[in-house]
Amino acid sequence: MRILLTGGAGFIGFNFIRYWLENDPGVRFANVDKLTYAGNPASLALLAPYGNRHAHHKVDIGDGPALRALFESFQPDAVIHFAAESHVDRSIDGPGEFIQTNIVGTFTLLQESLRYFQSLEGARQAAFRFHHVSTDEVFGSLGETGAFSETTPYDPRSPYSASKAASDHLVRAWDHTYGLPVVLTNCSNNYGPFHFPEKLIPLMILNCHRGKPLPVYGDGRNVRDWLYVEDHVRALMTVLRTGRTGETYCVGGGAEMRNIDVVKAVIAYMDEAYPHADIPDRTALITYVEDRKGHDWRYAIDSTKLRTELGWEPRESFESAIRKTVDWYMGNQAWWEPLLR
Repeated sequence: MRILLTGGAGFIGFNFIRYWLENDPGVRFANVDKLTYAGNPASLALLAPYGNRHAHHKVDIGDGPALRALFESFQPDAVIHFAAESHVDRSIDGPGEFIQTNIVGTFTLLQESLRYFQSLEGARQAAFRFHHVSTDEVFGSLGETGAFSETTPYDPRSPYSASKAASDHLVRAWDHTYGLPVVLTNCSNNYGPFHFPEKLIPLMILNCHRGKPLPVYGDGRNVRDWLYVEDHVRALMTVLRTGRTGETYCVGGGAEMRNIDVVKAVIAYMDEAYPHADIPDRTALITYVEDRKGHDWRYAIDSTKLRTELGWEPRESFESAIRKTVDWYMGNQAWWEPLLR
């Protein structure tokens, strides 16, 4: 299988490539990533042992001619689209890049994918898939009860989620209008190895390690549904291989937690496994800061459709996976330390 993947130097995209290469000797990747601040070349260097089964192409997804040339030379069997500006705080401070990458870039990728799809014939055209990877943030915010599902109306609240909602709508339109065979997934908050240090869990791990303040928005009671990245990767592989075209699948870890409880879980394991000589109890590092503008109260995912139709289940609990995540960061300082400079 030949997969053209966008955003493969980022967190989820890289984990997707790494996991699939490790578990399927027959797959090859053309990895399109323009290497913004969140795309780490040090991650790509780890794929060198796989030789020509992975090739990185420093291409902007908004560059139609460059994408067209890559489609023609690589001849993919599928496209999976991860590339996106993804940090909510950055979208509040500078929404323009989010509009350009997440909306205009997705449009350009859809146009070139459609052009390529229409050039295929027979079984190759019938098997082709365009998989768009999105977020639960497009659905807005929940109250104390309920969960997002595939039928939840869209209600994005930040420039980031609005740009992802727009990209979701474009993907569906290219299916319904032009017949491009698409599948979509909307996932909850991911965590795990290779996560950029600005995100909540890696930031807490690294600040715990360095004895720095642990900033928590508001009162820390906002709730997220946490999904270990390898569980997400297996869900994406399942949907790409066996999902029904035109369908959306919601992916959640079934691990709802308040942000403050996530921070305390990181602290508890850090104190147990990686004690700090000068700070015996790192809860003293917790610092409550001004809440994020428009901070969504609660996210939760109902993954029933994915579980019942395609047979996916998460393998990790939050308790087991947070330990794996902390251990990975503590054992891979050479990967994350340059990102903090």
